[in-house]
Formats: sequence, structure tokens, C-alpha cells
Amino acid sequence: MLKGEFIGLRSIERQDLSQLLDWRNKPEYRQYFREYRELGMDNQISWYEKKILQDSGTRMFAVIDLTTCKLIGACGLCYIDWINRSADLSIYIGENELYIDKKFAPDTCRVLIAYAFDGLGLHRLWSEIYEFDESKKRLFDTLGFQLDGIHRETHWFKGKWYDSLFYGYLSTDYYGGKKLY
Repeated sequence: MLKGEFIGLRSIERQDLSQLLDWRNKPEYRQYFREYRELGMDNQISWYEKKILQDSGTRMFAVIDLTTCKLIGACGLCYIDWINRSADLSIYIGENELYIDKKFAPDTCRVLIAYAFDGLGLHRLWSEIYEFDESKKRLFDTLGFQLDGIHRETHWFKGKWYDSLFYGYLSTDYYGGKKLY
């Protein structure tokens, strides 16, 4: 288990799928996800079997509260490009409808960032969020991510077009500007 100050990251297990699906299907969360449809257990099992168990370009984790040892969310590195050493950072805290809070989410990201750079040798992390996702904007600003670019009007939500914001974080940001290679 990878550990932070408040959270641990462990592999997602089959018994986690029902709880993760419940959180994933909440409309107040789903608005922030690329996959906007409500999913069923067959979708969840397929995702688990194809992405979690078989896909070398995905590293997903269950987020555990170290105090209670309870599952509180999910995070991971997706679309890992092993040649260019980059990955999409994904996170949400489902427990107590936190989504992105000021305690568990930053701690989770710090552990995931360390794993990406120290453990996997990646060079760049990125994340696409929608412009109305104020919680993730604050999280990425707090962590030192940079706004790399904007794709205009990519997301239709509540009768209006919204932009996608692309944030990036480099290994040189993480290591304080030291050249690694």
C-alpha cells in the first residue's frame, strides 16, 4: 500500500466495485467525468477486467482513509504513454460527498504524483477538467499544476457549452527543476 499522511492507495478489488459504481453514478459527480452516462454493474465489471486487470496503460487505486481503513474514493494514472512518459491523473473522493476536499484529495494526489515520478519514472502528468469544476481548479493550483491550454466548448452541460482545461505537472516541477536525464 502506498501511504500518505491521511490516505493509503491500494489495488482496486472486485468487492470495491459496487461502492465505486454508486459514487461514479451520482449526478453531482458524473457532471465532471468524461463518461457522462449512468453505468451498470456490467459496465463496471468490464472496466475492472479490461482496464484494472489487463491494461498496462492504466494504474488505478482505491483510496483508503488510514484512520478508519474505509474505502473513500478512487484515483489513478490513465492513458499512460510509456514512450513519452506521460499520464492522465484522475481522482475523486466519494465518501461523504466530498468529491475534491482540502484534506484527502491533496494527500491522494501527492502520493500519486510521487508514485508517477519516483515509481514509474514518468515525466509529465496531465488532467483535463471542465471549466466549471472549481474544486479541481483549486486542487491543481494548490499542487503546483500549470494550466497548459484550453479546448474551447468541448462539453455540453445544462444547456450551455463549456471549455476543457488541460493542466500539466512535470517531473522537473516535482524535483525542483533538477535535470533528471
